Order: sequence, then C-alpha cells, then structure tokens
Amino acid sequence: MAILFASSVDDPEAWRAAFAARAPDVDMRVWPETGSLADIDAALVWRPEAGMLAGLPALKVVFSLGAGVDHIFADDTLPGVPVVRLVDPALTSQMVEYVALAVLHRHRRMDDYRAFQARREWRQLPACDTASRRVGIMGLGEIGRACANALAGLGFPVAGWRRGPGRVDGIECFHGADGLAPFLARTDILVCLLPLTRLTEGILDAALFAGLPPDAYVVNASRGGLQVEADLMAALDSGRLSGAWLDVCRHEPLPPSSPLWRHPRVTLTPHIAGQVLPETAVEQVADNLRRVRAGLAPRHVVDPARGY
Repeated sequence: MAILFASSVDDPEAWRAAFAARAPDVDMRVWPETGSLADIDAALVWRPEAGMLAGLPALKVVFSLGAGVDHIFADDTLPGVPVVRLVDPALTSQMVEYVALAVLHRHRRMDDYRAFQARREWRQLPACDTASRRVGIMGLGEIGRACANALAGLGFPVAGWRRGPGRVDGIECFHGADGLAPFLARTDILVCLLPLTRLTEGILDAALFAGLPPDAYVVNASRGGLQVEADLMAALDSGRLSGAWLDVCRHEPLPPSSPLWRHPRVTLTPHIAGQVLPETAVEQVADNLRRVRAGLAPRHVVDPARGY
C-alpha cells in the first residue's frame, strides 16, 4: 500500500527523505505521478485539487499537512474517511514563538520606535507594565493553550475564549456567545487561533472590534477567512484599533492591490507562523498510518460536523 503526497507549497523530496530515514516501509507517491490508484490507501495533502481524494478507491485516511483542515473539507466530494490534523511539537513551538513575537512587538511599541528611527528621532515613550496588558486568545486547542501558557509565563494577564466550556489552569476562560462580550471587554491584545469553520468564518468583524477596548490590537495567526478585511481596515482607519499583525489573509498570496500592504498600522507575514517540518512531523504520520493499516483508529481525528 502507498501514501499519496499532494501539495503545491510543501517540498515532496523533504518528505520522501523523512520517510526514508524514519519510516522506510512507507511507499510515498507524489501527485500526479500516482502509479496504480488501487495501491493508495492514505493521502498527505495541503489544499488538494477538488475530486482528487474521491478518485482514490482504496483510500482509508487523509492527513492534513498542517494543523488546520478547512482546506480539506472545502472539497464537496471528500469521501467519508477519517481526516487527521497534524499535531507536531515543533509546529506548536513555532506558533508560540510567533504569537509571543507579535504580542511583545505591540506591548513594547516597536512600531512607534521603528517610525522614530525612520525620522532619526531619539525619543522614549512611557512603558506599560506587563501585568496591565491584558491578552485574550480566541481558540484554546493545543496551540492556543500553549500560547496562553507562554504569555502568562511572561507576566501577561491571559484569558481565553472557546466555543464550549473548559478549563486551562492559570488562564481565565470564557465560552460561547454569552462569554464573548466580557472576554472582548477585558482584552487589549486579541490573538485569534480559531479553526476556520462555517461558524467562525468572518468572526473578526466590525461588531467584534467594537467590543474591544479603545486602542486594542489584533493578531490573526490562524486563517484569513476569519477576518472581514473591509471591517478591519475601517477599524484601523478610524482609530478603533491601534494596529493589526496578520499572518493570514482571505486571498493568498495577498494581491499587490490590497491596501493591507501599505497600511502603516499593519504588520504582514506570508502565512509562516507555523511551518511543517517533515523531520519531526513524519513520526505522527507514520504512526497513524500503521494504526490504520492494523485496523485501529488514528489519533487526532477531526470531527466533520465541527470542522476541527
């Protein structure tokens, strides 16, 4: 049996080398050079072509080349096999680093100091006590919890919001529609790590921004579909938001005509907050592949009804 690799952004040769080093029994094939389709019982994909997975008659499991799975469920022809999200400590560490970088950048007013440098202006601004800068994290999955704990360890008062009830030690937790308003009201820096589903699409909109304190800052390191970019621009232009740090956009690559490129209070990165490292991620994929072939359920299966 074989696993089919399909991605326009990930390096197939790096994955081939990782399988050869750590799971040499795995036969990896790269789309569209599939060989016999009847041999392929698993797929490792990022944004697969519509209908590709449905064309694999022996398919038993689909692995996402990332923590998110919305790119897989976007295919209406997706066969009814388990979809597995990637849970990799190296990817989680990268996300923690990225979120901490964005929060500290805002907290230490680095945009202002960069502007001073451009004007050759030696000027000091009043510092803000870390204990007074309230961070709120939307999404308390594995990555969200790790980010919350790291920021709390730096001394920030951290709260989290999620769809349903739950606890994270040391983190103030809110949930559901009733918990959103009080969560936003106590949040100076909002970090969005929600999965993209039909319930969360466009959640970062004018109404949400209006619920934040004046001068709030927004970090989106999850999916571009969560943000309404026209509302975001309006909130920035009006001063409702002090700035935004975006790793994701609704259309990627971001078109050159987008005003986000030029906005003085926007920091952009090209969807690099958490990048998959084949040498670490391959262990989970190989282990789950062996489980499936042994008739066992894979770990980290996504609930299709919830989309995560």
